[in-house]
Amino acid sequence: MKRFKILITILTLGTLMFACTEDFLEYKPKGTVSGDQLNTPERVDKMCIAAYSALGNDHWTVPYTSLWPYGSVRSDNSYKGGGGTADVPGFNKLEQFAFITTDMSDGDLLWHRLFIGVSRANKALKRLEELSEDEFAKKTTRMAEMRFLRGHFNFLLKINFKHIPYIHEDIPADSLKNISNRKYSSQELWDKIAADFEYAQNNLPADQEDVGRADKFKAKAYLAKTLLYQAYEQDKEYNVVNIDQQKLERVVSLVNDVIGSGKYDLFDDYAKNFLWQYENGPESVFAIQNSIDDGTESGRLDMGNGLNHNMASEYGCCWFHIPSQNLVNAYETSADGLPLFDTFNQSDMKDSAQFQDNTVDPRLDHTVGIPGHPFKYKPDFVYQTGWARTPNIYGYYSTMKEIQQPDCPCFKKVGPFYASSKNTIVIRYADVLLWKAEALIELGREDEALPIINRIRGRAQQSTGRLERSNGDPISNYSMQTYKPGENCTWTQDFARKALRWERRLEFAMEGWRFYDLVRWGIAAETINSYFEEEKTKREYLKEAHFTENRDEYLPIPQQQIDFSEGTYKQNPGW
Repeated sequence: MKRFKILITILTLGTLMFACTEDFLEYKPKGTVSGDQLNTPERVDKMCIAAYSALGNDHWTVPYTSLWPYGSVRSDNSYKGGGGTADVPGFNKLEQFAFITTDMSDGDLLWHRLFIGVSRANKALKRLEELSEDEFAKKTTRMAEMRFLRGHFNFLLKINFKHIPYIHEDIPADSLKNISNRKYSSQELWDKIAADFEYAQNNLPADQEDVGRADKFKAKAYLAKTLLYQAYEQDKEYNVVNIDQQKLERVVSLVNDVIGSGKYDLFDDYAKNFLWQYENGPESVFAIQNSIDDGTESGRLDMGNGLNHNMASEYGCCWFHIPSQNLVNAYETSADGLPLFDTFNQSDMKDSAQFQDNTVDPRLDHTVGIPGHPFKYKPDFVYQTGWARTPNIYGYYSTMKEIQQPDCPCFKKVGPFYASSKNTIVIRYADVLLWKAEALIELGREDEALPIINRIRGRAQQSTGRLERSNGDPISNYSMQTYKPGENCTWTQDFARKALRWERRLEFAMEGWRFYDLVRWGIAAETINSYFEEEKTKREYLKEAHFTENRDEYLPIPQQQIDFSEGTYKQNPGW
């Protein structure tokens, strides 16, 4: 998949302005390809490749593989950043919630791009169904791959918009606008998405020759994620009213299958997840395969992160996706090396001395660019205050996980923007392990979750080898311990739930999933409004920010799409 060249058939219809005879009606334009001509194994296989290519058509105007505007900026983890609130104003509206409108182009573009992925998978499925196994030996495998991809795109649509039309391969194009986004209930929609991953895990091989293709255990992992989200049942106003225990049991079983495959493991160093040279390593369960010198003009780069590089001369544009002060404070640890669950935000860590006087979780310096600290594991590449673009608005920090070192062979300038060929990880093994821990805690089996959470913390505790200054001193004062019931904590279900949720925040900070976690747990309103209450005393631009419960858990159905459907699509509550 890394070196696939995307082959697109261009259908050119010639118009002969000078012809008036009946012969013109019989003219067959050159360069056209009929539907029947596409029904060959080779061409249908290329349609499958085109469906895969939809995974990587990300762009900074509407990131949908790097979900930072929707999953980080809409949470307590990050500010929009950039040149000010008017710089990409749609993302500013997403951050503050108060200014979101139903006709925002950002929501419409996200909807459109994700449904392009659904459409490509469906078109390939339709062609595959018309071939026999004798004609195309890989028919069933490719169908399972396409259903995996369709499941992926529908999953992203579901967590962003809640109520979506479910489009399958047998629906004619001219009937799409007649398919209601309320034909299925929320749980029925989850069933449809889960069915695609069920089919995929039942029909895919354990291994694929091309690393980017879906396989059995990628499908099992994605099915586990889908069932975990579905288990938190919401009422019509998005309140979590029940947690389905049977689905949680299935999550545990599926994760055990993924673990038992022996294909995956945690990296020994947390840093390796965010460095190009380690991509497709043991922690990468499902990743979108980016590329650089692949014969195309710019390569298949992670353009969804094109705005996020800081203003250092080696980068230069555009300083979006800025870690919040709240997130930085969350990395402080207590004297016994545990999180400060209830008091972490009582004071700010921002002066250089504070990162030495206080103790912190090492993941801080893997995640946040801080003035005076080496940037991206380069001891002599020290982050400067001048690398911040508008510090009077957003402070001085910088995102770091998605940024590659400027001398990386994966790094490329594209116009005024920068991007890399580092893969975009959708599911990593640490995520899979914490799904199991979460399910176990909600099943009342928190003792079984303890070693899983401690395994994640233990890896973080040991991930300090790259966090050094040029003289060999540690960048910050690292102190972190695992949970030891009876010694440094009392491991009840409530405490375990708090520990799990904290672990997810710090482990996956700035990776785009925080907002969706908060919605799944049913605590988005209380968490985000509490964050705004304190943060607006530090960031003037947030003075009008407010999360409206029972509305802002999901984006509105784009008005443009309601108009397209001639009113068939129904708007989400509160809009």
